[in-house]
Amino acid sequence: MGLTKSSTGSRLLVNDLEFLKDNSDYVIALAGNPNVGKSTIFNSLTGMHQHTGNWPGKTVSNATGSCIHQNTNFLFVDIPGTYSIMSNSEEEEIARDYICFGKPDCTVIVVDATCLERNLNLVFQTMEITNNLVLCVNLLDEAKKKKIQIDLDKLSEELGIPVVGTIARKKNTLNSLMNTIHKVCTQKLHPTPQKVIYTKVIEDSLIKIQNVLEDEFDFSSDLSRWISLKLIDGEEKILQSIETNLAIELIENPVIQNITNTVCRELEEANISKNNFKDCIVSNIMHKSETICGKVCVFEDENYSNRDRKIDKILTSKKFGIPTMLLFLGVIFWLTIIGANYPSQALFTLFAWLQEKLTLGATFLHFPEWLSSMLISGVYQTLTWIISVMLPPMAIFFPLFTILEDLGYLPRIAFNMDGFFKKCCCTGKQMITMCMGFGCNAAGVVGCRIIDSPRERLIAILTNNFVPCNRKISFFNCDCYYFYGW
Repeated sequence: MGLTKSSTGSRLLVNDLEFLKDNSDYVIALAGNPNVGKSTIFNSLTGMHQHTGNWPGKTVSNATGSCIHQNTNFLFVDIPGTYSIMSNSEEEEIARDYICFGKPDCTVIVVDATCLERNLNLVFQTMEITNNLVLCVNLLDEAKKKKIQIDLDKLSEELGIPVVGTIARKKNTLNSLMNTIHKVCTQKLHPTPQKVIYTKVIEDSLIKIQNVLEDEFDFSSDLSRWISLKLIDGEEKILQSIETNLAIELIENPVIQNITNTVCRELEEANISKNNFKDCIVSNIMHKSETICGKVCVFEDENYSNRDRKIDKILTSKKFGIPTMLLFLGVIFWLTIIGANYPSQALFTLFAWLQEKLTLGATFLHFPEWLSSMLISGVYQTLTWIISVMLPPMAIFFPLFTILEDLGYLPRIAFNMDGFFKKCCCTGKQMITMCMGFGCNAAGVVGCRIIDSPRERLIAILTNNFVPCNRKISFFNCDCYYFYGW
């Protein structure tokens, strides 16, 4: 497996696919739930350094990177982490549009071995769209620690698609994944996904709409089945996206609307309305996921998650949640503000000593006073003051903040604060962006893209500018150093 040059894009559009295919032999989509190691696999395969976060929506834009395997050029697309492709948020819409209409040569779904049942929801939803699927069961090392055994061969048999086990941080475990992807792309391996069969009344309704769609547009059975689901669901965004990307007319087509309305009335008679149709679909998917996991997973320790749940009960409880959060943030801020004084003072002393030597050197070389003043008292002094004041707080705050991120504590902060923010017509996710803003307002503003609602996102962007970030505190300290002559 070799590496080639990689690049990122702010958002990879479906129209860009032809360009990508012209420059690559095969295009591979990497999908999965948030925090399953998808971006780590992407980094390991492409040699990129995509930031790996610990909250949903971290990769809201798509990143692309190249990889050469068996003399074949693969272009990987790291699409946003999402729990489903039913378009409830921006990242789900981006993921859905690329999987549905981008037509990658192969879609790799990355799942967490420690919570396989929950992750299979996305797998079955993706099966409705494409057959070229590979399931990557990641975090096998974590599953081993929790004494969870997964029969990957049995799982592959149950799902009808290739299944590969990996540990994302170990590149040698990714060779089998690349071999499987190569076989699927070159059609040496033909996945036959075992799709979810819904209740009889829903299946009968789907067949009625499928028949009309296949007559009207000559669709394949897989595509017509998926569009039928969306027509019954009636979500305008996805229907408009289907019309735009497939260049067809669905919403205003009288034949399709007549059969859709008829089917919806029949479903309502069976107590399935548009309000609970999606719940019925998800319920069927989760039931099949539970059945499959019961066959392929063995839990040597049935109480493997008890410790995590006990910790969560403390970190997210009404009694201890907020005090714990204030304690963590207080310790970080104290270490950042007080702890940064010592390295700052050391840097000031060092740079002041060097300034004296530079001044003596300039005098010895007979530099003009205006040039010496500009270079030493101007450029050098200003640069060293900024470094002395800003570097220590940043070097302390960001590593500490990263530790909280890697421990998964940031989503729990959002959970604890959600009720308070809701009273202000905002969302608890804003607390994550505000915490990022303490390090840098720019990072906090960019982080607001994880917020679903455009209105709440705009509020978070505007209010993040008032967070006292490290830069503002640093310049305040810089003024103190200048005023007191420190």
